[in-house]
Amino acid sequence: MASSATLAPLTAAPPAIEVHDLTVAYHTQPVLWDVDVAMPPGKLIAIVGPNGAGKSTLLKAILGLVPLTTGWVRIDDQALAARRQTLAYIPQRTSVDWDFPTSALDVVLMGTYGRLGWFRRPGQRERDLACRCLEQMGIADLAQRQISQLSGGQQQRVFLARALAQEARTYLMDEPFAGVDATTERTIVELLRQLRDQGRTVVAVHHDLQTVPEYFDWVVLLNLRLVAAGPVEEVFNTENLHSTYGGQLKILSQAAAALLAKQQGLVS
Repeated sequence: MASSATLAPLTAAPPAIEVHDLTVAYHTQPVLWDVDVAMPPGKLIAIVGPNGAGKSTLLKAILGLVPLTTGWVRIDDQALAARRQTLAYIPQRTSVDWDFPTSALDVVLMGTYGRLGWFRRPGQRERDLACRCLEQMGIADLAQRQISQLSGGQQQRVFLARALAQEARTYLMDEPFAGVDATTERTIVELLRQLRDQGRTVVAVHHDLQTVPEYFDWVVLLNLRLVAAGPVEEVFNTENLHSTYGGQLKILSQAAAALLAKQQGLVS
């Protein structure tokens, strides 16, 4: 009688991003302290917290842009150095020199440089890819426009198109909705959902508490230390928000306050 086959145990996919014992200090002043979090792949993930909570620093630490005092970062269960090319980063729009003399198309082409290396110049394939990314963001007609001549929403779309041109697995975005019009915000949300549906991971610093449940699947609540992390429906609640914001909750928008009240069952 033939022996039955032994089935290999099912294993969960490794975290898209894992940080362990992560501490970052500027001039001996800690701005992130002992952060442990494992972010799952294929999710839209918000990083939420008050001003000065270390949200942007967490993104930069994941990308290796700031030195770590302690701890480590792993991407897809590998060291950052081995997976750096799989990451795309969209910084805060206010941190960019928009007076630099370059066109929207040239900015998007920069997203292809990582695959080309130091000595190859973008060719027709890269230009075609950049044009498709601009078209996907609804700004193909602005390809030759100088970036200084674009509106804030158009500039943000250009940076998103550049990230798309990187063809990354994981996208890290620092306040992608800041200073954009409602039309651009809807375009960005649709793009993020498309990326998620393709199995990509998106991690975004986000400030509007009201839209967290609508836009995101997973949330990291941060205030120098990790307060909570997990699916939005499990951890985005009044108790954790009070732990994250403390007394600052009183200055949140009326919409966010209404959300908290609804979670407490004070309104229908």
